[in-house]
Amino acid sequence: MRVDRQPRCRCRVGPGRFEVRARIERFAEPTVLLLLAEGRSHGYQLADHLEELLDEGRVDFGNLYRLLRALEEEGLVASTWSEESPGPQKRVYELTGEGAALLDAWAASLKARRERIGALLGRYEALEERVRPRDGGIYQGSDRSDDQGGDPR
Repeated sequence: MRVDRQPRCRCRVGPGRFEVRARIERFAEPTVLLLLAEGRSHGYQLADHLEELLDEGRVDFGNLYRLLRALEEEGLVASTWSEESPGPQKRVYELTGEGAALLDAWAASLKARRERIGALLGRYEALEERVRPRDGGIYQGSDRSDDQGGDPR
């Protein structure tokens, strides 16, 4: 029986060529929390701002409302019906104290990840300066061929 899996964060697209998606799972959650920390909002406003902040194209409204419902069930977000704007009533969401605490935890975790990513990229850039790539890869033409006893190609 075959189980469908989420696409991998990396895949080979040719000899020595890879496509990498540096994804952060559940990144929409801290983004929604941040937007609500900035002020009350209804779903369509959140979707517009999410599209600006996330690099994933158009926001799936079903997923957004499921996330908002789940956050509300956990007491992280509260909602009320509002008649302030023209047109039909809209459900307006706001961050609770518990939601603010979760946003703080997300921010701390993301800062730690940023430091690790910065350290990795710093080492990569230092390596890149020492070993000028010939055919698009750092190790091509470098002395790393010694590790495998010959030419790495």
